[in-house]
Amino acid sequence: MVCMAGTGEQREAIRRGTPEYRRATVGMLFVGLAIFSCLYSTQALLPTLTEALGVSPSQAALTVSAATGALAVCVVPASILSEKFGRGRVLTISAAAATAMGLVLPLSQSIGQMIALRALQGVLIAGTPAVAMAWLSEEIDERDLPRAMGLYIAGNTVGGLMGRLVPAFVLEVASWRWALMVSGTVSFALAAAAWWMLPEQRNFRPKASIRPGAEIKAVARHLANPRLVALAACGFIGMGVFVSMYNFFGYRAIHDFGLPPALAGLTFVMYLSGTWSSARAGTFISRFGRGRVVLAGAVLMLVGALIGASHHLGLTLAGLLVFTASFFAVHSTASGWVGQIAERDRAEASSLYVFSYYLGSSVLGALTGRAFEALPWAGFVGVLAGLLGVLTLVAGWLAYRERR
Repeated sequence: MVCMAGTGEQREAIRRGTPEYRRATVGMLFVGLAIFSCLYSTQALLPTLTEALGVSPSQAALTVSAATGALAVCVVPASILSEKFGRGRVLTISAAAATAMGLVLPLSQSIGQMIALRALQGVLIAGTPAVAMAWLSEEIDERDLPRAMGLYIAGNTVGGLMGRLVPAFVLEVASWRWALMVSGTVSFALAAAAWWMLPEQRNFRPKASIRPGAEIKAVARHLANPRLVALAACGFIGMGVFVSMYNFFGYRAIHDFGLPPALAGLTFVMYLSGTWSSARAGTFISRFGRGRVVLAGAVLMLVGALIGASHHLGLTLAGLLVFTASFFAVHSTASGWVGQIAERDRAEASSLYVFSYYLGSSVLGALTGRAFEALPWAGFVGVLAGLLGVLTLVAGWLAYRERR
């Protein structure tokens, strides 16, 4: 059943082992699969789009940046709407509309049309990541939240993997248009399944009226919290570097290592390491603390990126594996940490993190395209390593504050 806003008194949070918990976690898994499958549906096709549409790699990469940029801009408005209409309602309508837009995308006649449609799709997607973490924080018992959050992030990773592998494989037997159509159909079916699975909201209390001024003040209060700002910076840098690496690694796999497009697309299987690290994040947090997990993940991202500069394919893929697993450990931990630090206005806090996360994807993903075109691969990796050095410093400060 579709989630509806609860209007009664707060009820007991959902505990692990109950039917509601299973429906909530499976439903959120389907949400992640649907949304992230459609969000990155063009990424594996970038080399093909460059050739088929006669555009540069940085122009083709705008089909990714346009979606994530529009998503980032609309995250805060979507979270504000959820305060009035309910997290579940905004989440499910967003997922259904965004995946339906994916069925229109293959009709694009030019790179400009495709970028415009992808931007519109990003607007529609925004409602889901804006409120998904807030939904989990409100509905799932705090003791079971790290595991539930990790499973949601794991769904994001598998969805991202599907969004890349499905069109890459279809490309071997059909055109890029059919590749996008098949991918869009799969995403829409998953969104419909999520709509049916998610249980009714228990603990959401709608606001009588939406006051933009009050919401802006809530965001301003979060910006005055240095730990929340640091977590937002982790999302911005981490996601920006991650998307940059995967935007352009396909070009290297094809041009430097001589792999066919479908085989180059298999590099996205590395996302499964992120599925594992996201699902294990709760265990790591229990043993080492959130700060140490974020710091270790940032350091390992840097190490993996540097190994990825190798001229040996096997070593490069090993570095990419470490890089990917570490990124999702950082993201899963940081995103869940936001809900713990923000004791009030959690939807706004989550939306601030998500805004920074996807803004990094859009801004850094676009800017590093110029670096990729101007520099050799080692130089491009050097740019990413510099950004990861900053991420490591921020993560180190967070770990220090947690110990205090």
